[in-house]
Amino acid sequence: MSMDVTVVLGQQGRLVIPADVRSALGLAPGDQLHLHVAGQRLVLARQRDAVAELRGLASAVPEERSLVDELLAERRLAAAAE
Repeated sequence: MSMDVTVVLGQQGRLVIPADVRSALGLAPGDQLHLHVAGQRLVLARQRDAVAELRGLASAVPEERSLVDELLAERRLAAAAE
């Protein structure tokens, strides 16, 4: 799906998402949205979609591998080198 719309930033910094966009994305009042700043771009996503995307990225990591243990080991090496 591709859509291009122009929105206007209100005096209090508010944006209104047009009805046709809300309908196409299945957005409803009360939905939580995640705002991500990437360089000079704003990326707005439903919070549940952002979480699902992160979980998908993590699914490639084998369960027997501990990223926490790896990070702690790296930090300990760095601290010992200081």
